[in-house]
Amino acid sequence: MNNGIKSILEAVQSGSMSVADALLKIKEEPFEDIGYAKVDLHRKLRQGAAEVIYGAGKTPEQIIGILDVMRKNGQDTVLITRMGEEAADIVKSVHELDYHKDAGIGIVGKMPLPDGIGNVLVATGGTSDIPVAEEAAITAQALGSNVVRLYDVGVAGLHRTLAHLDEIMSASVIIAIAGMEGALASVIGGLADCPVIAVPTSVGYGASFHGVSALLSMLNSCASGVSVVNIDNGFGAGYLANMINHIRS
Repeated sequence: MNNGIKSILEAVQSGSMSVADALLKIKEEPFEDIGYAKVDLHRKLRQGAAEVIYGAGKTPEQIIGILDVMRKNGQDTVLITRMGEEAADIVKSVHELDYHKDAGIGIVGKMPLPDGIGNVLVATGGTSDIPVAEEAAITAQALGSNVVRLYDVGVAGLHRTLAHLDEIMSASVIIAIAGMEGALASVIGGLADCPVIAVPTSVGYGASFHGVSALLSMLNSCASGVSVVNIDNGFGAGYLANMINHIRS
């Protein structure tokens, strides 16, 4: 993904930004200290994507304060993850918030137009995995990727997976999300010619150990090109998938 500093330099080269404006942009304060948070204002310059607010454990007032700083400093799209419905209702009274209850995600500002190299495919083993999948899908969309959803295609009915080979083979990166034994990642990893990001979920009966069983299965996948994020970490998978989807040769 092109980072912000490269974009600034390209704007200077093309004449759409003056050297003085570019220097001012780079010299802006790297963070703003509001007491309970140090809001990172240079993250988009460094990494190509702005800071994301992790909502769990924060009061609605703290979320609003961080949002105020980010919006004041020109952040067009702000993503809030692990956000409860009660907090969302309070934030809505101050900011125009698009809240996705299933995913626990709030978005303030406009969604960007997709500008990745292809599609991010988000696949789940079962319907119970959809909340984690939606966290991944909405994260990737909010960062600028086009997302294709492929839900309830687990190995208990493998014909459901094989019915979507076109979508699997045409994706630029795939997020495979499953609980229980977590076999979906290995199956898709053996079919696809792109990177596969496996997400174990805490879905399953007692011996699944709240996702540990799926995590170990995915870590031991015999399919090449499969990487694994933490249990229920849809955000991490969506963020990484978007980075891969923006790598240009």
